Amino acid sequence: MNGILCMNKPEGFTSFDVIAKLRGILRMRRLGHGGTLDPMATGVLPVFVGGATRACDILPCQDKSYLARFALGCETDTQDSTGTVTARYDCRVTAAQILEVLPRFTGQISQLPPMYSAVSVDGQRLYALARQGVEVERKPRTITIHELELRSFDEAAQTGTLFISCSKGTYIRTIIHDMGKALGCGGVMTGLERQSACGLTLADCVTFPQVEAARDAGTLSALLLPIDRVFAAYPALHLNPAQSRMYRNGVKLSLDRLSIPAQSEKYRVYGADGCFFGIGRREGELFRVDKNLTAAGEDAS
Repeated sequence: MNGILCMNKPEGFTSFDVIAKLRGILRMRRLGHGGTLDPMATGVLPVFVGGATRACDILPCQDKSYLARFALGCETDTQDSTGTVTARYDCRVTAAQILEVLPRFTGQISQLPPMYSAVSVDGQRLYALARQGVEVERKPRTITIHELELRSFDEAAQTGTLFISCSKGTYIRTIIHDMGKALGCGGVMTGLERQSACGLTLADCVTFPQVEAARDAGTLSALLLPIDRVFAAYPALHLNPAQSRMYRNGVKLSLDRLSIPAQSEKYRVYGADGCFFGIGRREGELFRVDKNLTAAGEDAS
């Protein structure tokens, strides 16, 4: 069994918890996920099954989008509502004031990873150090916020929602924390739903009960998305039978004998029978295998 299960992660589960539960349901070990989510978060978590795990490290689309709930007026050690309050502020802001500071957090910006995160420093996870009461120096990261929109704000309650489209490695709770700092009133994330990841959306998602029901009915394959779905950004290249055999054996192909559909560095490659082979790239006057994702006859358990 090979493909992608796009899971709607429930609140309270870590990304590893989702993998562990699916291993029990599917009775297979070879699973990987496309992007860690905090236990508080819900939403899109692509899970790569069987031979599809080979695709985890070469995904062309690493952007993600979220709907985040927030509350102003305090700060916590985790930058969300699950943490211990470290500061309270006796001030109130308006929606207009929030809109005024949002451009500061749009585009390419520098972000300091929070102590409660999975970032490693000198071989130790920051969250493990934070639980010991240790705070260490962290290096800021450059991230990109493609879109940051205030979807709602209740001025009486000082709570609202943000829509955020961003690059890989962005901490949404840190955006809210930094926004609260800029407003002078503090801020924490109170809820998070990932709405898209790896080019997949909530509409593609399934739940644990759906996966269990499909297993019992023997229809699990119907829930799997094809591996090439996450490579839709690359043009498709179709090979003839002779080229298919050469490609699967790792032989470089001559570009002048291929029907290249468009100018690109990488391509989705399909065999003569329409089977998705994997990713190929130009190399001078030749075309070579970049990542072979074929899984014919492979035991994915």
